[in-house]
Amino acid sequence: MVSPPARLAAAAANVVGKVFQGGVADLRPMPRVLIDQGPNRSVYRMTHGVSETSGLPVLLVPPLAAPALCFDLRRGCSLIEHLVEGGRPTYLVDYGMVAFSDRRLGIEHWIDEVLPRAIRKVSQDAGGQRVHLVSWSLGGIFSMLVSADQPDLPIESITAVGSPVDFTAIPIVAPFRPLVDLTGGHLLTPVYRVFGGAPSYLVTRVFRATGISKEITKPLAILKNLDDRDYLAQIEAVDHFMDNMYAYPGRTFGQLYHRLFRTNDLAEGTVDLNGRKISLSDVKKPMLVVAGENDTIAPRASVERVVHLLENAPEVRFRTAPGGHLGVLTGRRARGTTWRYLDEFLDDLVG
Repeated sequence: MVSPPARLAAAAANVVGKVFQGGVADLRPMPRVLIDQGPNRSVYRMTHGVSETSGLPVLLVPPLAAPALCFDLRRGCSLIEHLVEGGRPTYLVDYGMVAFSDRRLGIEHWIDEVLPRAIRKVSQDAGGQRVHLVSWSLGGIFSMLVSADQPDLPIESITAVGSPVDFTAIPIVAPFRPLVDLTGGHLLTPVYRVFGGAPSYLVTRVFRATGISKEITKPLAILKNLDDRDYLAQIEAVDHFMDNMYAYPGRTFGQLYHRLFRTNDLAEGTVDLNGRKISLSDVKKPMLVVAGENDTIAPRASVERVVHLLENAPEVRFRTAPGGHLGVLTGRRARGTTWRYLDEFLDDLVG
């Protein structure tokens, strides 16, 4: 038990940090060097503080709209930092800002160009080794589609954290389905066509709305935990993440809306991209699938559905971990759950 005077002193120090020092979170990005760049693609190698690295390279794959800093939220709670300190060769692909001029880009752009080029570059940079893909949210779906569509890519394994495939299992979207059916699926079509996609400010608001109860109670929670520097730092880091959301390209958003949300194609294991069908049964790599126990964007049932669709993967591990959509990836408890599952999975593949 921490004594009341000690708690008071800690709270006072944290107030000074927040008010006079710009905050208590260490938001410095982990050191990196750019090794490849192209349209909607910047590939970085993390520069390691450890003397030696070992094992196959790990490529971190973010979703669209969310910034790549999801993997590097803050010092002390950064998946990149964890991997680097563990001596793993670590890489990151960053899509960058999405502009109105990108509105005609579809899912094909990411699974035909962006990710395959990033994977090959990482493999080349690591001496021709195969690559572990570690992905979050939509990044997991893209990683699986890439692997299914291009089996010759040097992919060793795929980890998908919070990646929903059954959109009927997401309660927060259920109230919108009658409106979608009533309009023949065109409820959002005029919106994303006018804006060239889903604007970043709209993406931010939707993301915050999924945790509206936490947003409402956040001021009280901050006061209650004013002496807990790690807690306050996490809130600051999440706010920083939210303030840096990107937009969705128009055509990609339309495909996600019509093929995944409206017709729920992926829940049956196949997605149709203008007559080109990609089946998850063609994924033939070991898979780690992690669902958040409190995730409202990708609930357990929506994520777990994929386990039954990966019939040709040599191994499929399914795990759950505490946290919401971001928390399951990089919450404070992810350090002892999701990250541990990942370490065990990668280490077991070596054995």
